[in-house]
Amino acid sequence: MIITGGIYKGRKVNAPSEKITRPTLSKVRMGVFNTLYSMIGDFEDKNFLDLFGGSGIMGLEAISRGFKKVTVVEKNLKAASIITKNYESLGLIPNLITGDSLKYLKSTGENFDIIYIDPPYESGLYEKVFPHIKQNTLVILEHSEPIVSGMRHLKEKNYGGKLVTFIQF
Repeated sequence: MIITGGIYKGRKVNAPSEKITRPTLSKVRMGVFNTLYSMIGDFEDKNFLDLFGGSGIMGLEAISRGFKKVTVVEKNLKAASIITKNYESLGLIPNLITGDSLKYLKSTGENFDIIYIDPPYESGLYEKVFPHIKQNTLVILEHSEPIVSGMRHLKEKNYGGKLVTFIQF
């Protein structure tokens, strides 16, 4: 995988085995950050949470584009190790939480401007996460089937069967 924009554009990133994760395609990443920029403008004073880190590529894309703070949560230790190596290859130290995403979200007192949620499809984790998201948070969901959240859907895009939905809490 390659970072698609910002100061690290073109840099390679390793991905864990496809048995462990489902990396977000480059066209989806570009679409997410282009849409996000059109919605909120500059990222420099914003913070970003990638709740299900996988390879860490969404967090790296956020850093590359200028987010002030990026936090990545990943439960799988092999994937977490790859995230650390990906950050280190760019001379960065990851703000990586190794553990359960839902437990982290429940326990953190931190406010996030943007939360990216892409758990294993059909895991039921989307609905479990929603009650723990704070007001005025912009949430980006990557999913395979429509999700009825009761939240205000700002935008939804379809990338060949991968849906990306922007929701305001």
